[in-house]
Amino acid sequence: MPKIVLNGVTIDFPFQPYKCQQEYMTKVLECLQQKVNGILESPTGTGKTLCLLCTTLAWREHLRDTISARKIAERVQGELFPNQALSSWGSAAAAAEDPIACYTDIPKIIYASRTHSQLTQVINELRNTSYRPKVCVLGSREQLCIHPEVKKQESNHMQIHLCRRKVANRSCHFYNNVEEKSLEQELASPILDIEDLVKSGSKHRVCPYYLSRNLKQQADIVFMPYNYLLDAKNRRAHSIDLKGTVVIFDEAHNVEKMCEESASFDLTPHDLASGLDVIDQVLEEQTKTAQQGEPHPEFSMDSPSPGLNMELEDIAKLKMILLRLEGAIDAVELPGDDSGVTKPGSYIFELFAEAQITFQTKGCILDSLDQIIQHLAGRAGVFTNTAGLQKLADIIQIVFSVDPSEGSRGSSAGLGALQSYKVHIHPDVGHRRTAQRSDAWSTTAARKRGKVLSYWCFSPGHSMRELVRQGVRSLILTSGTLAPVSSFALEMQIPFPVCLENPHIIDKHQIWVGVVPRGPDGAQLSSAFDRRFSEECLSSLGKALGNIARVVPYGLLIFFPSYPVMEKSLQFWRARDLARKMEALKPLFVEPRSKGSFSETISAYYARVAAPGSTGATFLAVCRGKASEGLDFSDTNGRGVIVTGLPYPPRMDPRVVLKMQFLDEMRGQGGAGGQFLSGQEWYRQQASRAVNQAIGRVIRHRQDYGAVFLCDHRFAFADARAQLPSWVRPHVRVYDNFGHVIRDVAQFFRVAERTMPAPAPRAAAPSLREGEDAVREDKSPDPLLSTRKAKSLDLHVPSLKQRSSGSPAAGDPECSLCVEYEQEPVPARPGPRGLLAALEHSEQRAGGPGEEQAHSCSTLSLLSEKRLAEEPRGGRKKIRLVSHLEEPVAGAQTDRAKLFMVAVKQELSQANFATFTQALQDYKGSDDFAALAACLGPLFAEDPKKHSLLQGFYQFVRPHHKQQFEEVCIQLTGRGCGYRPEHSIPRRQRAQPALDPTGRTAPDPKLTVSKAAAQQLDPREHLNQGKPHLSPRPPPTGDPGSHPQQGSRAPRAGKQGQRAVSAYLADARRALGSAGCSQLLAALTAYKQDDDLDKVLAVLAALTTAKPEDFPLLQRFSMFVRPHHKQRFSQTCTDLTGRPYPGMEPPGPQEEGLARPAVLPHGAPQPGL
Repeated sequence: MPKIVLNGVTIDFPFQPYKCQQEYMTKVLECLQQKVNGILESPTGTGKTLCLLCTTLAWREHLRDTISARKIAERVQGELFPNQALSSWGSAAAAAEDPIACYTDIPKIIYASRTHSQLTQVINELRNTSYRPKVCVLGSREQLCIHPEVKKQESNHMQIHLCRRKVANRSCHFYNNVEEKSLEQELASPILDIEDLVKSGSKHRVCPYYLSRNLKQQADIVFMPYNYLLDAKNRRAHSIDLKGTVVIFDEAHNVEKMCEESASFDLTPHDLASGLDVIDQVLEEQTKTAQQGEPHPEFSMDSPSPGLNMELEDIAKLKMILLRLEGAIDAVELPGDDSGVTKPGSYIFELFAEAQITFQTKGCILDSLDQIIQHLAGRAGVFTNTAGLQKLADIIQIVFSVDPSEGSRGSSAGLGALQSYKVHIHPDVGHRRTAQRSDAWSTTAARKRGKVLSYWCFSPGHSMRELVRQGVRSLILTSGTLAPVSSFALEMQIPFPVCLENPHIIDKHQIWVGVVPRGPDGAQLSSAFDRRFSEECLSSLGKALGNIARVVPYGLLIFFPSYPVMEKSLQFWRARDLARKMEALKPLFVEPRSKGSFSETISAYYARVAAPGSTGATFLAVCRGKASEGLDFSDTNGRGVIVTGLPYPPRMDPRVVLKMQFLDEMRGQGGAGGQFLSGQEWYRQQASRAVNQAIGRVIRHRQDYGAVFLCDHRFAFADARAQLPSWVRPHVRVYDNFGHVIRDVAQFFRVAERTMPAPAPRAAAPSLREGEDAVREDKSPDPLLSTRKAKSLDLHVPSLKQRSSGSPAAGDPECSLCVEYEQEPVPARPGPRGLLAALEHSEQRAGGPGEEQAHSCSTLSLLSEKRLAEEPRGGRKKIRLVSHLEEPVAGAQTDRAKLFMVAVKQELSQANFATFTQALQDYKGSDDFAALAACLGPLFAEDPKKHSLLQGFYQFVRPHHKQQFEEVCIQLTGRGCGYRPEHSIPRRQRAQPALDPTGRTAPDPKLTVSKAAAQQLDPREHLNQGKPHLSPRPPPTGDPGSHPQQGSRAPRAGKQGQRAVSAYLADARRALGSAGCSQLLAALTAYKQDDDLDKVLAVLAALTTAKPEDFPLLQRFSMFVRPHHKQRFSQTCTDLTGRPYPGMEPPGPQEEGLARPAVLPHGAPQPGL
């Protein structure tokens, strides 16, 4: 690895760094050597993570060596270095004059990022360097605990208390092994991320949570999410000592928000009510215990659940405190308009004092709350929900976070801290109301509409100053989107002498940025509150997005200001048919609100972009949402980013209003104003930073390229453009004419595709990655690859490389289309059968993206869901004319089983899911259907929402039990699963060809596009029914197409059709180019699957009507059109070209292919256990 010397420090770097990387490392060293703070912005893709790790670890080694040399020089009194003064050992050595500066006091590095996923990426980068420091990663029990009983607890705080109890009783054997095994080389030496830590802990039967805490003491670098640093309670819980440390906040654009939220809370009536309910339960239990005269604290010390060591009087006092707090909050008078009242931060102490919660009593109250929560830990049931009590304990710690000796001025914690807070009390508008308690202690206030007590911190500087007070040596905040950096530094309220706004490492031909103030119809685009939902604006935006989708290749990201705006826009476009037109160009994937289904949606998007012959996909997301935070949209996953508006925070939200008021007050008190932002400046900054974060998705590494569309007229204003990142501003161009936007973007991508190397082949479908891609050494493409292959999607789609050489899709996609029309038998491919078999198979062999994966994430309609489910398979699973039944593909079966299990796991509790999996195992071994049905009934029948899961299980039932399962389904849900007698025949028997009376194999009947067959091809007929998508039934006896062709005409026609297809596709490739021909192939494949003429026409028209010389391609496409669409296709051709339709082409493949779509053998495959 190259060694570079910066500021006297030798740094091992994986490759020769770029100029901007050297500048970044120089600034990091400046912070470390001068013991100062720094704010460093460097765009995503410039290798920030790699630079940070290499620089800080090199500096730490340099400091250690310097101090070591200083110590040697002192001992030998200059004998070895007679001509060198001690001061010549450098400024770092001067620190050695401090008696504590020795080996053990070399500064520890604390590397914090937003999530563990991002930290995993950082640790992976560390493995790519030559440095091998002692590493530790901190996590919660929720992530690290491997004790089966503790893991079952539903809430994090219950896990904490049950774990503590087991540790105190020494009843956790994983914890008991920590001291003995923590020094083992295999656990202490390797660089382990959070997943590796859990695996190693499970392997060695040692607790990963307490092991990480032990490793922290000797670690050179400690990784942790940054709420562990910013939250004082978390710092204490993990025993984090910050004195003399170097603290790095990566992805620091979120630090401001995290600082404020970690010091704030909202106490709802539900929290108090649930806490009182739990105390009532404990009171009742302890009263019975006292009445029975059992020994109070010691009677059950040997049992797994020891008794509560509290007097009845103390429990009663705790209940009285909660009732008084509830009464004090309810006593606050509110205006009649539901707006709430705001009071200064010091008011919280007055309110708590009414409930006798003060600096003097807080210790006893916290101990009592902790005892009760720990006493109830491990219990199940709705009446032991201790979340309310835990929240109250956390709130008391936040309010009284200052030591009483420091807060000696009355009951306040000092004017400086309290100025950062406001108390806001407002009506509870949530769905959960305070429970009405009928006991004698309940207050009348509990029966009224409840009030929420909010205690909000408005200064991130409050947490930052606390870190400085803890003795941090240097604080480095870095991200790709900190702009505007000056205002960010003001928000932090601590000095940052070192600042950097780095340029990007890309060239100007790799980025296109355009402000699009008007749509194709000339209407102004605006997300302003008064215009965002106007019909004119939404219609124009929809048309603009459709046109942009035509010219941006592969993946396209569209960011909306908020979820409501995205949802209402989609609703409008669906009603006006705009969504369907967008869907025809690129399938739409919508970011879900729920975290659980997000990974499936994004994986399906990645798979669709990478599918052979794909036209790409569109991902609709929200600024500040999950997709805007560090996901990997590199290369083809994100060639374009559209920002549809300025995502300002909600202007009338009380917290936003109070934040702006607070900043204006602070600015006024600061005289001339340079120490605080104004409220309006902060408001603009929030929108700009969210936009910049979205823009950062487009360029992820040195060889990446893409386009950015700012679709709001307000981006044309100079002040809005000034808030964009420094690397983006030089490339921004404001367009007056929408046509010029499309022209310039098309030209940009033509040049980029010619000049930029093709993306490297991916070993697998892109995974969810958070964080950034560090810059790697440039790798030139193989010179033996032709230009055409280098730009072909086939080159870097792994699914194509996994095929055997004999597979039709292994070569040119045109070849696969031609082969598809030939009547040749397709060899069966053995694969796992049934749910459990597929799950077991998946552990041995990873399957590709399955049909259900895309299916489950579809967002527009059932029809588009079906098409999304089929299209990612591209050339891999086509409907062919077969003479033998084709076995299901192993990867699809595996994914179907895995996705079904994911859906079940999301719906069932942990205990019920364990029961479900055990029932499957038993059924697999015993073939006892009665036992299986007895188990499934209670799990799925009681909740109507789970009926579809029960019906979906039909596809995994063994054939000889399908009829019984159908009867059980009807009995439990009132609906069947579509059982037919042939489903009870085992697959192997169904696959055998029928014999005619002479003993010879009878030819399979063909399906034609008769009314019955059209019904079979309707994707809505069998979607989500637990049945095959194309359900074969014998055609009506009177259907003339039901008889096999006779004579030798069929083979000749087949060859003629094949030649016609080859000639057409060759002409299309010459006229439209490789990319255009790929789009045409994808549209044709989709048409074969969903029989939707409108979709294929949308793509066909876009490709063939731009130039008159391409009109014949449009007309010749008739050879692929099904008979029932011929008339409409003829009329459409005339409308688009203005020329009379010339008539039919010579016989093409429609006679053998699309007119008789596919010969399906009787009895489609039904996987069975």
